[in-house]
Amino acid sequence: MCGIAGLWQLDCQLGDDQGRARVKAMTDAISYRGPDGEGLWSAPERGIYLGHRRLAIVDLSPAGAQPMASAGGRYVTVFNGEIYNHVELRKALDAEAPPAWRGHSDTETMLYGFERWGIPATLERAVGMFALAVWDREGDCLWLARDRLGEKPLYVTQRGQAVAWASELGALRAGGMLRGDIDPEALASLLQHGYVAEGRSIEAGVSQLPPGHWLRIARDGTRTQQAYWRPFEAAEGPALGDAEALDELERLLRQSIGLQLMADVPVGAFLSGGVDSSLIAALGQKLCDGGLTTFTIGFDEAAYNEAPQAAAVARHLGTRHREVTVRGADALALVPRLSTMYGEPFADPSALPTALLMRAARQEVTVALSGDAGDELFGGYGRYLQYPSTYAATRRVPASLRRRLPGWLGDNGLVDAVGRTVGRPQLGDRVHKGLPLLASRDFPEFAQGFAALWRDPAELMRTPAPRRPRGYGALPGATDALQQAEAMSRHDLTGYLPDDILVKVDRAAMAASLETRTPLLDHRIVDFAFRRPMQQKIRAGRGKWLLRELLQRHVPLALVDRPKQGFSAPIGPWLRGELREWAGDLLQTSLLQRQGLLHAEPVQRCWNEHLAGHRDWSRRLWPVLMLQQWLADRDASRARPEPGAPTS
Repeated sequence: MCGIAGLWQLDCQLGDDQGRARVKAMTDAISYRGPDGEGLWSAPERGIYLGHRRLAIVDLSPAGAQPMASAGGRYVTVFNGEIYNHVELRKALDAEAPPAWRGHSDTETMLYGFERWGIPATLERAVGMFALAVWDREGDCLWLARDRLGEKPLYVTQRGQAVAWASELGALRAGGMLRGDIDPEALASLLQHGYVAEGRSIEAGVSQLPPGHWLRIARDGTRTQQAYWRPFEAAEGPALGDAEALDELERLLRQSIGLQLMADVPVGAFLSGGVDSSLIAALGQKLCDGGLTTFTIGFDEAAYNEAPQAAAVARHLGTRHREVTVRGADALALVPRLSTMYGEPFADPSALPTALLMRAARQEVTVALSGDAGDELFGGYGRYLQYPSTYAATRRVPASLRRRLPGWLGDNGLVDAVGRTVGRPQLGDRVHKGLPLLASRDFPEFAQGFAALWRDPAELMRTPAPRRPRGYGALPGATDALQQAEAMSRHDLTGYLPDDILVKVDRAAMAASLETRTPLLDHRIVDFAFRRPMQQKIRAGRGKWLLRELLQRHVPLALVDRPKQGFSAPIGPWLRGELREWAGDLLQTSLLQRQGLLHAEPVQRCWNEHLAGHRDWSRRLWPVLMLQQWLADRDASRARPEPGAPTS
């Protein structure tokens, strides 16, 4: 895993020294992504500049350094990620006509593949996570590509005649490639979801290359973008009984984990004690020579603490287990760094413990396996059951009554009083959130509203976005509960997973110079999962049936059979405690009014109600706070000199 950046001045009106300085500034800005080396290649007569920061994982020798040129000289590439089946690809190349290998890096394997099979065909053969840029000397064009599920990021922008790309927004900022305007649709997405969705970025004019796509840019600026893989095209397949499906899933997981354990550096695994991470750790422990080191996060707040369960699983598996406890003071020290770490506002509260976990893991390993994606693939999120059943219950209430109930119950304090009486104050928050949704026209509108942090970002934005974020509102109009769950899981695989979960993990890991790998995102497992009917994923009111059954082959059910806890952080109490002063400074009415982006009144109302303990508005306030911290950091960086604007 590394960091890449580059610049192509289409009209070649850029001096070599200036171009190299600009790309050097870009790679310096993401040096933590690759502390083991740096490289820069240029062809000033073509206006092309490629930069790379290296985190050495496979082939630690100089033969693995980048930028790297193909043996025939046609292609030069910078590559971020890992090709897990590159040994298999080498064997295929050797069988055709053995190349003169210079080392054993996957980057060199890909370059020979480009020369032999072409870029699109090589991407289709590759199994891995990656983002790459390839300069084609003969074609006088630039190729950009991203892995199938979006594990590795790739931002692209153009200002005048200058095209630039990078692993992170901070690199584009350091290269003077940002206009400085905020994309209103990205801001609306942040407020509604807590992250920027649909391939946008908070910076206007900057987009992300979609997962599973390549982009070819010609000298005249013409762009050709094409998918080389689509996640649900293989959704039709042979029917498998339960036993057959379990055997096939275990085979695929063993294959994926075995490939992802290949490295020339120490490998560990994250372990929460839940189904997904326990299964990855169990199989990894059996397949890893010398065994795994496992890492988990703990909290003082019992409702968030999974450390005891993780420790029990680790003892059963016999891993070398490490535990990190997070307290409010740790969060206070890290919070101001989040906007720099992510390059834009990112409001998933679990980014805090994730970053601390990555930092701790990096002290012992360079690569760590993650259990992410089990929920999206195998129906694990509680909302896949809760939203359809709740929606069905509301449909049994007469429409005229559904329209009146929000007005009757919304402001009289009864709901809050009941929640406090039964010792579940969060119950009132959920009911208040659900009341306006009683009048939803259909299930997509209902699900969209329930998942949203701010149901209508327009109530908060002083200049509303021209288009509201789609989210679950784009779901097909399925009527059966399992069909609705399937639709949500597909949406999450192509939306929530790449835009939130994988962003969170990549940036937090890279800030610690740690490579994370996700065995469940081997595309062959993804294809397998979406060939399975929902009846093999959700049974007896619980999700991830296949994963649970498979785990029982390796871990006693009693160690993991508990309600899904989720991985988050206690930001509600932290905002009333250790983070109160930090948050209060960022939410000042005068500051919000001066910035001109958000209405101060709804923000202040939520903040005051939260401080008073009347409501838990922490999830609503968090995207606002992340925006405010990012704006403060951006204003501070503007006071520092940057490279001049590119030639237009």
